Amino acid sequence: MSAAHDVPPFAVTLPLAPRGPAVLAFGAWFKNALCLAAEGEARLGATVGDLDTPEACHDMDAWAEAMIAHRTPAVVAHDLHPDFHSSRRAVELAERLGVPAIAVQHHHAHVAAVLAEHGHRGPALGLALDGVGLGTDGMAWGGELLRVDGAHFERLGHLAPLPLAGADRAAREPWRMAAAVLHRAGRAAEIASRFAAQPAAAMLAQLLDRAALCPPTSSLGRVFDAAAGLLGLCPVMHVEAEAAIALERAAAEHLDNTGEVEPEAGGWTIDGAGRLDLLPLLVALADEPDTGRGAARFHVTLAAALDEWVALAAMRTGLDVVALSGGCLHNRILSQRLAAALRARGLTVLEAQRLSPGDAGLALGQAWVAVHRLIAGEGRES
Repeated sequence: MSAAHDVPPFAVTLPLAPRGPAVLAFGAWFKNALCLAAEGEARLGATVGDLDTPEACHDMDAWAEAMIAHRTPAVVAHDLHPDFHSSRRAVELAERLGVPAIAVQHHHAHVAAVLAEHGHRGPALGLALDGVGLGTDGMAWGGELLRVDGAHFERLGHLAPLPLAGADRAAREPWRMAAAVLHRAGRAAEIASRFAAQPAAAMLAQLLDRAALCPPTSSLGRVFDAAAGLLGLCPVMHVEAEAAIALERAAAEHLDNTGEVEPEAGGWTIDGAGRLDLLPLLVALADEPDTGRGAARFHVTLAAALDEWVALAAMRTGLDVVALSGGCLHNRILSQRLAAALRARGLTVLEAQRLSPGDAGLALGQAWVAVHRLIAGEGRES
């Protein structure tokens, strides 16, 4: 990274419609990258990494200073979560410059990033599938079906929540998510023996009985973890997304070696509130003796369930454009099967192209939402 007052080479430059006031968007916590939108262009900086080290935070700050030296923004945008380094710096910078700071919900920004990259105008459906993002209700979201129309979004549905046994620790230990599935299925008595190698297993059922200590999440990332834990692929993660990668690898090997598998019969339900429940699929994995077959069936069934979920929303809303977004779309089996199924229904499917579907592209969506809000004459939202 160059000195703070030098204009750095932008990592990606894209056209941005509609044109509007200059916006500096700060991204979120993971894979942070900033975006400067001005004069019909969106210029993204390099990804500095997760904001959990002083070095990454320093690099993000340097990018921010370099970008405002290039163009003073009329507004600053950031993630809805107030405790991220990116959010705090965004608010501080807005106060320093005397401009509004706009908080953008994480999954709204994910879908918006794809819509912005494609130059899509008008409302669209959006799937935002990732590990976690703060929802407008204060809960941990991550499996979201949205209707996005510029500055605004409507949550049409979400994945049925699973409890995070041990809160943030559950995001690092897939066996805990697997235990949450067993508990929800009325099979809590199996937790201690199934995960006997984990010191906390004997007490986890009691923890899960206390809902106040196990916040719920609609995250698809945690569903991947639960599947990997139930199949014995990755009880504890040592690197990011280790469980999801192991699950995809096992599925790919099985599909390559044995051919297609059928979706799990009755593997999901969708209720009248638009809630997609994958519990039947996950319970079936708990009894699957063949790890590879289970991993393949998980992917095939998940793609089929998401396809039906979107199709029902398309019929209800009359919308025929859907944007696929979020870090779970790095999974090629899921992304390719889901996109193909939706296109086979006649829907227009938009996917990330030059940018990552994950958090590295999030600032583009924040900038796009902020531009729409300013054009609509809406005020400060942080």
